[in-house]
Amino acid sequence: MKDEAKSRLHMSNPWHLLATGFGSGLSPFMPGTVGSLAAIPFWLLLIQLPWQLYSLLVMFSICIGVYLCHRTAKDMRVHDHGSIVWDEFVGMWITLMALPVNSWQWVVAGFVVFRILDIWKPWPIRWFDRNVHGGTGIMIDDIVAGVLSAGIIYLIGHYWPL
Repeated sequence: MKDEAKSRLHMSNPWHLLATGFGSGLSPFMPGTVGSLAAIPFWLLLIQLPWQLYSLLVMFSICIGVYLCHRTAKDMRVHDHGSIVWDEFVGMWITLMALPVNSWQWVVAGFVVFRILDIWKPWPIRWFDRNVHGGTGIMIDDIVAGVLSAGIIYLIGHYWPL
């Protein structure tokens, strides 16, 4: 069965292109997970920057994400459609800011922790997911999941080194 909401996406529209994580959110299988994986190559570019610029780009990505997720959801006529994965990109970038060292093992750990929290949505993530709407609502639960994931990774990396 064709997903009618997806048929309203136009990859020539820069908002749709970004909201779908450069098309990664169009995956028919686990688009949020695919979007989270697709964020990693961009993170590899971000870590080449001074941490202050990385932080500013993440904050800018949050701000622009509120608009582009809202706009794309409105165009699709579905709030937080699974193909909108810009929020996963930002959540992963926040999570990966806390890695004790930039190694593939820590990237995998960050990815797993973020995906578990994003899928499971324990409190307070679930509260934000249910009570905040629009573009802010699409973004905020993944931002909170990213912050909590970063905290977990930080604590493991600094107080229980693997």
